[in-house]
Amino acid sequence: MALIQVNMMSKSLMRTVTFNVILPVDKFGSVEIPEREEKPYKTLYLLHGIFGNYTDWVTGTCVQRYADEKNLAVVMPSGENMFYVDQPDTHNNYGEFVGKELVEITRKMFPLSRKREDTYIGGLSMGGYGAFRNGLKYHDTFGRIVALSAALITDGLADRTDDVSLFIEGRTYAEGVFGDLAQVKGSEKDPKWLAAKIKEEGAAFPDIYMACGTEDGLLGVNRDFKDFLVGLGVGLTYEEGPGVHDWNFWDCYIKKAIDWLPLEEQAAGINSGNVGV
Repeated sequence: MALIQVNMMSKSLMRTVTFNVILPVDKFGSVEIPEREEKPYKTLYLLHGIFGNYTDWVTGTCVQRYADEKNLAVVMPSGENMFYVDQPDTHNNYGEFVGKELVEITRKMFPLSRKREDTYIGGLSMGGYGAFRNGLKYHDTFGRIVALSAALITDGLADRTDDVSLFIEGRTYAEGVFGDLAQVKGSEKDPKWLAAKIKEEGAAFPDIYMACGTEDGLLGVNRDFKDFLVGLGVGLTYEEGPGVHDWNFWDCYIKKAIDWLPLEEQAAGINSGNVGV
């Protein structure tokens, strides 16, 4: 399994950005495991949560091993603390970056499938919101969405105050990220509005996998969004399990999510943790 760090100039963000790519191009096995047919890789664009960066998924979970076993490419960018939305006034267009530019650039760099049905977006917490926002906005690009413990906070943004103990829960921070909070509902920053718009247009809806821990403070908003999607007639897989908002839960459920994706048959190659193939 190749783990590649890429530095590139982003037009959407107007600065050099860094991201990690998991690419099983170096995978090989024994005589019992035939060589993989040379063809493009299915790809998961995987977003981190608040306070994180492009290294989080590799250091916090076993996603590298899970992806290697299923011949899945994984692209992991940084979204700062900006919820993967566009902020044109400062040219911090994170939504355009992850939903459009990153896909286009990585397809030029690596042997990735260009098919919608082979292209997925996922994330945890803030990245779960980002996966929904951008997976729905760019539904022509992404065939599946994975959201773990998604920070689906848009419904309550307009009621925020700055009388909070942590700045990310305050009104000033939310305004810095989302702009005028009174304008968020019914906009491209509102996953419910995006989902309803796809249904109204009769466009192809991405398949969805959602999961949240039963002791997670975000459980209520995840259940609410699940019910909203069901009300729209959207097919989805929704799971709850014991757990809080932490890496133990996300490691368990990113494996479940990868198992849910329509990938190749599981087969581990030779590596430092698997020498007996």
